[in-house]
Amino acid sequence: MSVLDNWKQWEDFLADRLHQAQDKGMSEGAISNLAVQIGDYLANQVEPKNEQEKILADLWSVADKDEQQAIANMMLKLVQNNGTK
Repeated sequence: MSVLDNWKQWEDFLADRLHQAQDKGMSEGAISNLAVQIGDYLANQVEPKNEQEKILADLWSVADKDEQQAIANMMLKLVQNNGTK
């Protein structure tokens, strides 16, 4: 089963990757830019697997670059305190 199949698993996966990046000293700016790249990839290449992902994909598709950056930053904030760490 893919981490994209279940919203909670997706949140935990993102949180774990966020914590790993922070532990390795990646700057917040670099993490934020990477989050935008991941969001762009998912929006363009991956079919949403649940309602939450569908909503995010719809929002991403109508957002300009600044709004996409804001969405990516909100996702980072959402998962900041999640994960297995």
